[in-house]
Amino acid sequence: MNRILLASAFLLTTISAAFADGIPSAVRAAVGSAPKAPAPKLVEPHLHIARSNIAGHARIALTFDACTGQADERILSTLVRERIPATIFVTARWLKHNPAALAVFVQNPDLFELENHGQNHIPAVDTPMLIYGIASAGSPQAVRQEVEGGAAAMVAAGIPAPHWFRGSTAKYDLSAIGEIRAMGYRIAGYSVNGDGGSLLGAGITEKRIASAKDGAVVISHINQPTHAAGEGVAKALVDLKAKGTQFVRLEDVEDTGDDKTTE
Repeated sequence: MNRILLASAFLLTTISAAFADGIPSAVRAAVGSAPKAPAPKLVEPHLHIARSNIAGHARIALTFDACTGQADERILSTLVRERIPATIFVTARWLKHNPAALAVFVQNPDLFELENHGQNHIPAVDTPMLIYGIASAGSPQAVRQEVEGGAAAMVAAGIPAPHWFRGSTAKYDLSAIGEIRAMGYRIAGYSVNGDGGSLLGAGITEKRIASAKDGAVVISHINQPTHAAGEGVAKALVDLKAKGTQFVRLEDVEDTGDDKTTE
């Protein structure tokens, strides 16, 4: 009797194992042959402002991202001392830790336009992915939270409600652009990457920004006081002013953005 039970158990185990081995192979083959969902197209929109068309007096919009970290006093003090206007994109996280710099912005309304850089510095992409190692928002609801959370923090800090949004990494998928535009925001691209995410050296940063042409929108960072790029930014501002550059904020001039970011 025991022999019969053992034989039956062995046969059942053998059949079960063969069945189990067969199913994963079939599933793996099916999955391997199935087409994968294409990754969303990411865009990094350009933005230009109306040119002055006056020789020797190029019109340029300086924009600075205040992502996380501390205020770069080298840049901020130069902007104030030289009376150079700029548009500053702030995150809720940066506002929380930089009340002194915020006070300078608020006390100089003729110089600074404050706009929305999001709640937690999350890329405004509604599909899960990594962008420069940063996890995207990952869903339309999360994109909306990033935008609305940033705006709410600004209003709570006494800043007028923003009209422009620039997401972390300045990259978007097209559906997220549509979602943000439907919320009433213009999306701020750029035409000159001044400091390479604040990772460039002082010399090349100065050269990049100082070479900006009439109608350019320059992006740099004002939240990395220990990076060499900030020194280059400050020098470039003085260089441009000496050349007779006309500095404007985004709210002061007409603009044109691609990928339907300002239409």
